[in-house]
Amino acid sequence: MSIFYDIVGVLRDATSLFLPRTCLACGRVLLENEGDMCLTCRYNMPLTNFSSRRENPVKLIFDNILPVEAATAMFWFVGDTEWQHIVHNFKYYGRWLFAQKMGEWFGEELRNSGNFEGIDLIVPIPLHYRRRLKRGYNQSEQLALGISRKMGVKCDFRAVRRSQYNDSQTLKSRSERWENVEEIFEVRNAERLRGRHLLLVDDVLTTGATMISCASAILKACDGDVRISIASLAVSRKIMQGK
Repeated sequence: MSIFYDIVGVLRDATSLFLPRTCLACGRVLLENEGDMCLTCRYNMPLTNFSSRRENPVKLIFDNILPVEAATAMFWFVGDTEWQHIVHNFKYYGRWLFAQKMGEWFGEELRNSGNFEGIDLIVPIPLHYRRRLKRGYNQSEQLALGISRKMGVKCDFRAVRRSQYNDSQTLKSRSERWENVEEIFEVRNAERLRGRHLLLVDDVLTTGATMISCASAILKACDGDVRISIASLAVSRKIMQGK
């Protein structure tokens, strides 16, 4: 799998010789020393800095519902801005390699924070196979691969699956989101998770409903014999407002 990603990276670099690379946030043509995001956008990115705080607003939300060791999000998801474009580029427009790079950035932050030590396994939130076939990949898996590289922790893409095909959460209200993800996850091999400290990974935290549904399924299947931490690349301010 890693060889495939290396080949894709080489092909992308070759393509850049003929087509100018543009920032995945603002769309500006990138300089030679810039990655997938220009230095201006990288500098202005609305980082939460939650990873360095053991008790932060994201963790407090989960504390009221289920036992969580640590929880964080890297940056604020702001609609109709370049920060929304970042997520949409790798979620809907095939830029999965960029998701891995964002995962590496996030993974380095998690590793250096001191609050995510002792993670045994990284588990991305799974997509239903129908949505995965349509999209071609699971963006949360790509984020998890990037995080894995920086944290030196293996990923598990098979222990948990999405057993029901649910509608997109995008246009749903808070209550509809909770109903939409109720009991949609199934743990296929609890022994692979039992007794371990898991890091659940997703792209955007809006209400927390999807993450909580997945974590609850894991806790139930493992009879509570599992520790869970949570890492979402972005978080909506709506979750802080209870919307």
